[in-house]
This record gives sequence, C-alpha cells and structure tokens, in this order.
Amino acid sequence: MTSSMPLRVVFMGTPEFAVSSLDAIRQSAHQLVGVVTAPDRPAGRGRKLQLSAVKTYCIDNDVPVMQPENLSDPAFVKKLQSLRADVFVVVAFKLLPKEIFSIPRFGTFNCHASILPDYRGAAPINWAIINGEPQTGVTTFFIDEKVDTGAILEKAETDILANDNAGSLHDKLQVLGSELVVITLDKIANQTAVSKPQNTPESIHRAPKLNPENRKIDWASPGINIVNLIRGLSPYPCAWTQYSFEDVLSTIKIAEAVFETATHQLAIGELQCDKSNAKVAVRDGFVFLKKLQFQGKKMLNTSDLLNGSALQTGAFLG
Repeated sequence: MTSSMPLRVVFMGTPEFAVSSLDAIRQSAHQLVGVVTAPDRPAGRGRKLQLSAVKTYCIDNDVPVMQPENLSDPAFVKKLQSLRADVFVVVAFKLLPKEIFSIPRFGTFNCHASILPDYRGAAPINWAIINGEPQTGVTTFFIDEKVDTGAILEKAETDILANDNAGSLHDKLQVLGSELVVITLDKIANQTAVSKPQNTPESIHRAPKLNPENRKIDWASPGINIVNLIRGLSPYPCAWTQYSFEDVLSTIKIAEAVFETATHQLAIGELQCDKSNAKVAVRDGFVFLKKLQFQGKKMLNTSDLLNGSALQTGAFLG
C-alpha cells in the first residue's frame, strides 16, 4: 500500500546489509531527511581510513550523512531534533541511547535478520545456518532500552537452502529486509501498524558475536554439524582448524565442505587424500574439503592444493 502521508525518515546503519534498506527508503514515497553511519576507521595493513558501505552509498548518491563519534553529544542530539523526523529506521547499527530513539513522534524501529525473539544478538545469519535451521527471516520491531527485545511490527520468512552459506543468506535477507522496512513505514504512515510485545520462550537461541573460539572446528562433532559451521561462517570470517603433518603446523580456514555418511577405522581428524579429494575422518563419516586457505596464502579449491602437494594423507586436523 502506498502511503497517503509520507513520513520524514532518518536512517541509521553501517554495513552492506543496511544499504538495500537505505536505497528502498530513498526510492519510496517517504522522505529521507537524514542518514547516520559509523565514523571512518583505519583498516588494513596501510591503516587507511575505511568508509562504511552506507557512507559510500551516500557519497555515490549525493545524500548528506552524519558520523557522530558520540551518539549522546548534545550537538548531534540537537541536529537530529532539528530534522523533525517522524520515525528513525535502524539497520545494523550500534545500540542507541534512549535520548536518541525517543526523538521521533512515531518512535524508532530496527530491522533484524532473524525471526524474533529467536536469534537475538550480533550474528543471527551465521548462527541460523550453524544450528541447522530450515528457515529464518527478518523482523521489524520498535527499539527499547534492551537489545532486540522491543515490540514486533512485521516479520517475513525465507527458507535456508542446503547450498546456502552466510554470504548467500545475507544477500537474500538484505533484500527481504529492505522490502519489510518499506512495508513497515507504509503501515505506520497509514496508521495500520500493530505492534506486539515479544514473548521470550526458554528455548530461545542466542546469536553472539563471532570469535576464534566459536569459529574453531571440533572434528569430534557429527559431520553435518561441522559442515553447518563451515557454511555458517563462509565466505567470512570462516571456520578454522589446525593442520599438523610431521614438522608442519599451520592454521587453515575452510570455506566449503560436504559431509558423507560412512563407517571407517580412522582416527577422528585424520586426513585422507587422492588426486581429486581431501576428506577428514569424523565419527559418522567423512567431511570432504572443497575450498580452504592456509595461513598467509590465498583461498583455493582443494583440487589446486592437491596438485601442489600442500595436503598430505595422514595429516591431522584439530
């Protein structure tokens, strides 16, 4: 439904996931009156200033953008108030203080990449795949003083396919989220939006930040769990393991793998190689490595590594 009362909207977001929603708002009947993103930060070996994906979009489309170091800075708060926004829309941005999210007359809503209340937290796309979920989606909800707990406005679901990884699912949810953001704005504008408080069941899943500990592969796990971990962390930041063969010890990242059920007498984590395959023994079969990266090297297809003798039968991963 197209709104008969366009809203004045301030958008807040930082990474690539937020860009589709920003573009959808800009192309909608609503009026984009301000954009807020993270400050430029040094990144990479050269420590050059890195622009956020949202800022890059704004530069490319001549959209003014604000980058406050401190969201509670009185000058920034005053600037936001002066924009007379009806609503703030947040997609992949930092936690807002109450003095910010309470400014617009219709409140502030977030678009989160899960079906809330499930998968609250920083990495919902990754954990939905890691945990083997058949479905996920996006949710718009009003922001309150806690994390991802506010009253729900709209939801949209999508299937997680067997060949999805975090990258492909990110792209699907990015589009789905941008559509849901505009639907939510239209309903707020037409006074048909209905918000419902979240129930928090005991079985709720969390989506904590990714770190080296929760990205490390446990080869004693069921094979399907190992492959789900690899899928859920691909193409970035990737699941990892230690490669050990004779006097060679290296860290490798694994970006793609396939599990096949089998019985065997090999030790858990033992690598078997032939001219075309590299497979790791796990308790219920083999995990076939398809794409991996040795420390300090490029990500390569396993076939290329086998040709170069980088992988050896009898090596151990762990």
